[in-house]
Amino acid sequence: MRYLPHNDDIRWQMLKEIGVNSIEELFSAIPKSAIQKNKYRLDKHREEFLVAEHLSQLADKNLSSKNIPFFLGAGAYNHHIPASIDHLIQRSEWLTAYTPYQPEISQGTLQALFEFQTQVAELTKMDIANASMYDGSTASAEAALMARRITKRNKLIISGGLHPHYIEVIKTYIDNDDELIITQANPLAKDDLTKNLDENVAAIIVQTPSFFGSLYDIKYLAQKAHERGTLLIVVITEIISLGLLEAPGILGADIVVAEGQSLGNPLNFGGPYLGLLATRDKFMRQIPGRLCGQTIDAAGRRSFTLTLSTREQHIRREKATSNICTNAGLCALAFSIHLTLLGAKGLVRLAKLNHLRARQLATMLSKNKNIKLLNKNFFNEISVQLNKPAIRVVENLLKKNILAGVPAQRLIPHDENMQNILILAATELTKQTHIEELCLALEEELL
Repeated sequence: MRYLPHNDDIRWQMLKEIGVNSIEELFSAIPKSAIQKNKYRLDKHREEFLVAEHLSQLADKNLSSKNIPFFLGAGAYNHHIPASIDHLIQRSEWLTAYTPYQPEISQGTLQALFEFQTQVAELTKMDIANASMYDGSTASAEAALMARRITKRNKLIISGGLHPHYIEVIKTYIDNDDELIITQANPLAKDDLTKNLDENVAAIIVQTPSFFGSLYDIKYLAQKAHERGTLLIVVITEIISLGLLEAPGILGADIVVAEGQSLGNPLNFGGPYLGLLATRDKFMRQIPGRLCGQTIDAAGRRSFTLTLSTREQHIRREKATSNICTNAGLCALAFSIHLTLLGAKGLVRLAKLNHLRARQLATMLSKNKNIKLLNKNFFNEISVQLNKPAIRVVENLLKKNILAGVPAQRLIPHDENMQNILILAATELTKQTHIEELCLALEEELL
């Protein structure tokens, strides 16, 4: 246990201090109709090892990536997390640290955020990165607002290959849907993002690898965008892909946003995750959130400080950028520790292993005449077209304890072309036996 429970004497002192005489009086505001009257059938006391064994047996009844074939991806990926990461972030100085409102006294927190920014900038090959964003979807929306501030234009061209949830978040941030040009979702990454490009477009927003796993020609898009004075925003949901793919900063991106969950952060029911945002030096004043910088103190020692924060939030609100001060600090720390443990060579090896697993999956699936591989290029995620509705196939395979991927129509429900498309991800944790089990089950299901 991370925190010791209170005994009866301590509870009584706490109740006395706040002026109540019992636990019941403390919670008297709760309606009696909402209180559970039946007692739970739990022993008052059991040995710790017996309780742990019982809870472990209950947990084993859950379907998870640890005990069944698991091919879910679509923005959140199943990767190994070294045990040392959880140990380090549970240290009290990290676990209880909060955003530095009086920043210079929080040197440890500032240094961690400074190192995080440095790693993100190096990964993306951009000049600067902030510290940090809530998640990939809100980071994408913030990048869209940032592009509009920089260019003084309102229109945005959004690739249909951008994760559907990210598109919805951008729609929530942008009041006028007429200012959003969203291309038709295309698993082959063939949607034409330059067709509607003119002098009124603030940015092109493209995800690579896309929601369907395919790669876009970022260099070409950057060239076409810059000819019109338009910015290029590149979104990455699988950050480990940058261990193998050329960084978007080298290819001409103006703003890069990403979801950092794949490094240091386990799969969970919606998070918490963390968003990454990096850009060019010349756009520094338009980034949301904060920048941590390195300096020296009065004694000449290395120290850290907030070099840029949205002070306009307090004095000129109409000119303020988003004040993301309660950043995803603990998730960012886990990200940085994992990346530090990997190192540059380790990240490359991990990326290659992910791609290898995806190639093995694609090769075996392609042997089935009822399955058509839709990607010409990919990293660790692929899309296939089945001869039956993908939602029904996934539900049937779930009965066999196989999590067979994400049916595209679940996230793009109004597009009938998505009905038979299944998106599958493979990572370093994907076993060859699980690939074989999936392929055998699909052979039977697609007859």
